[in-house]
Amino acid sequence: MAFSRITGTALAAGLAVTLGLGAASAETLRLSHNTGDTTTWHQGAERFAELIAERTDDAITVRVFPNAQLSGGDQMRQAEMVGRGALDLVVTSAINVTPLVPEMAVFSLPYLYGNYDEVDATTQGAPGEMLSDILLDRGIVVLAWGENGFREVTNNTREIRSPEDMRGLNMRVAGPMYIDVMNELGANPQQMQWGETMSALQQGVVDGQENPIGAVIIPQQVYEVQDYLTAWHYSYDPIFLGISKEKWDSYDAETQATLRETAQEAMAYQREITRQGTAEGIDFLREKGMQVYEPTAEELAAFREATQPAFDKWAERVGPEIVGAFQDAIAATK
Repeated sequence: MAFSRITGTALAAGLAVTLGLGAASAETLRLSHNTGDTTTWHQGAERFAELIAERTDDAITVRVFPNAQLSGGDQMRQAEMVGRGALDLVVTSAINVTPLVPEMAVFSLPYLYGNYDEVDATTQGAPGEMLSDILLDRGIVVLAWGENGFREVTNNTREIRSPEDMRGLNMRVAGPMYIDVMNELGANPQQMQWGETMSALQQGVVDGQENPIGAVIIPQQVYEVQDYLTAWHYSYDPIFLGISKEKWDSYDAETQATLRETAQEAMAYQREITRQGTAEGIDFLREKGMQVYEPTAEELAAFREATQPAFDKWAERVGPEIVGAFQDAIAATK
């Protein structure tokens, strides 16, 4: 009987140790992204969280925080926080990282891309790997590239058909390159966090903004506070799912492979639903009462010419080697 008690006590103690080790080995990672919980950004992040929990038997779980909550609403700080290990994971856009990594502006150079094939040749090819290497030097491991999309302009003042129509409009922009683009068009750019933008549009603090249809304009219901949209495809903006290098280095090769493969699957899903939303978006926005204008080739050429000085300025800042690699990859698709 005494032996039985001792054995039972030892077994219980051993079980407690085993359970304790299991609890200690499980961890929850925090993932921050810029936009609301109705966007494809959030859907991609949630898909990653679901898959990684499933594939690691809950040894790794991910908690998703929308609207840049973990950086006090400052979407520019998220990448910097990941780089120094203060945040585990981030989904953010290339343009939001340009204050930290100016080379990231290459993706968004005005009128660099004409279609998705050209985009994919860079984000899913060697040019994207070049930028991933630069981010690694800043402490961020890029696991996969997703999509914010081609940015279209909306406003509450007038239809935009030419560069002259932009003159005098107070435009919310997301990053420094877009300030220069808007200045070339004669608009008055105001850099603003996305979390502040909807109320600024409602209150007339700004006249308009520019964002992709499928990833932001529809899911964030921008059509409820804006009357006009011009589908000018003037700039493209990818997003990426990145992890702190400090956190990445703490995992073995097998776990790293699982994280990367899962991220790539989740971001492929995110790109798919973003493009689907964009393809269906023009008709949807018209049904919602927006006046949508699709410029002719000649009108797009006028916008391209007007924004060329901003292209040249930022291409120089990015560097000829990187810009050349992107242009070569794009040319190879034609």
